Amino acid sequence: MTPLRINLEQDEIPTHWYNVVADMAQPPLPPLGPDGNPVAPEAMGAIFPGPILEQEMSSERWIAIPDEVRQIYAQWRPAPLCRALRLEQMLGTPAKIFFKYEGGSPAGSHKPNSAVPQAYYNKLAGTKKLTTETGAGQWGSSIAYAGQMFDLPVRVFMVNVSYQQKPFRRSMMQTWGAEVFASPTNFTNAGRAALAADPNCQGSLGLAISEAVEEAAADPHTCYTLGSVLNHVILHQSIVGLEAKKQFEKIGLYPDVVFGPCGGGSSFGGIAFPFLADRAAGDKRAEKLRLVAVEPTSCPTLTKGAYAYDYGDSSGYTPIMKMYTLGHDFMPPGIHAGGLRYHGASPLVSQLFHEQQLEAVAVPQIGTFEAGVQFARAEGIIPAPESCHAIRAAIDEALRCKATGEEKTILFCLTGHGHFDMASYDKFFSGKLEDYEYPAEAIVESLQHLPLKHLD
Repeated sequence: MTPLRINLEQDEIPTHWYNVVADMAQPPLPPLGPDGNPVAPEAMGAIFPGPILEQEMSSERWIAIPDEVRQIYAQWRPAPLCRALRLEQMLGTPAKIFFKYEGGSPAGSHKPNSAVPQAYYNKLAGTKKLTTETGAGQWGSSIAYAGQMFDLPVRVFMVNVSYQQKPFRRSMMQTWGAEVFASPTNFTNAGRAALAADPNCQGSLGLAISEAVEEAAADPHTCYTLGSVLNHVILHQSIVGLEAKKQFEKIGLYPDVVFGPCGGGSSFGGIAFPFLADRAAGDKRAEKLRLVAVEPTSCPTLTKGAYAYDYGDSSGYTPIMKMYTLGHDFMPPGIHAGGLRYHGASPLVSQLFHEQQLEAVAVPQIGTFEAGVQFARAEGIIPAPESCHAIRAAIDEALRCKATGEEKTILFCLTGHGHFDMASYDKFFSGKLEDYEYPAEAIVESLQHLPLKHLD
């Protein structure tokens, strides 16, 4: 019998997160203020607690995972590495396809990997309340769950289009005690301005971030939590790739190519960056390893964006970061992979992509749902729309192997299940989904509003 699940014991949950900054050829560029000067860590202390800021700025290769966090991780970790044998047979490919399944967490996705430590460090620092944004709802439900674990109230600004599309994500957050509001709201200056400009505004992650940051900055007892993009979030998500490496060692294999869906970059960085550590250490197996970020054609940040300084939110409340961006006032279409509707990419992912350590590909919406359905019919798991992007790329790679006869080992991150996304599948089955390629002229227009263009 072919083994389909490669498991680890609970005592094999990694004891440290991996920080890719330690192995980068060039140190990351610091966040800047509106004057173009680096932002001091204490300036970010208005929205983040000290321990989180230390991790954000750290260049240490390994950062210890607190015992309290590992104990909560043990509710669902270690997560299985699975062989997609039936999918291989359906495709007729000589390739071996593996996926790291992150849908077993209480929130059904990879997001609690960072939500739990963020809530823990906020509780340690004396924070009384958390604010955050969420797109599809995976992050909002995860921080609601984590807040409940540490008795911290949570307020979630949920992108309006997802608030309407995914009502049961809202119910999850409320079950765990969080307040949930459709962004833009009338609670903040950023929200009121967006509604004044467009009363029917469907929102964006950048705008929801503005609202959450604005509220946190106004209250010394409230801190902001972020589900992607920043260094500390990708640090926490490295547990995904670290476990996968241990699991491949158990079966004597090593991937030739790794795919991950990419919006802000946390899930992709989480699965990919630990393999960069092997390359940096001179591991021969990693010399030709390909690490591929997969994004929507409707939000093509890495594949069509500019590598430039830009705000992480739409209103300019956050520091200015060097990243691939479509422009901070980019308003994405209402695609059903809500977790990928973000104008920028993680500064770490962006820099490593710019240095050609990573690859990126954009895939259309209908093709991703076709891949998700094909995967579900072979493997049984109904994937989240975000995960379907990585599945699309993995299937395409497996079909190339079928054409060439190459026996590659393919790994992708299945970031979560799609049980709360069935309305999206309904629209796919009824032919109501459309492919959308974001117009080049709209990107050019949005990029006209970048801050500090003279530094790019």
